Amino acid sequence: MKTMSNDPDLLEEYDFSKGVRGKYAKRYAQGTNVVVIEPDVAQYFPDHAAVNEALRSLLPIVKAQAKRIAKQPH
Repeated sequence: MKTMSNDPDLLEEYDFSKGVRGKYAKRYAQGTNVVVIEPDVAQYFPDHAAVNEALRSLLPIVKAQAKRIAKQPH
């Protein structure tokens, strides 16, 4: 595989001639949350749906903890 002379990270067979600059910029600007999961944790989650399902299952615990903290006198 031959790389581009002006960018060694790109291969010659990559064709961006029909690409649209900024096509997803507006959507990205509206808000994107990117979370990097450590490899030892990621091995248990095959895709983003599995991660979301696991996090949703923890929400009752998080909400209960937040209520306990809010009730504590300051």
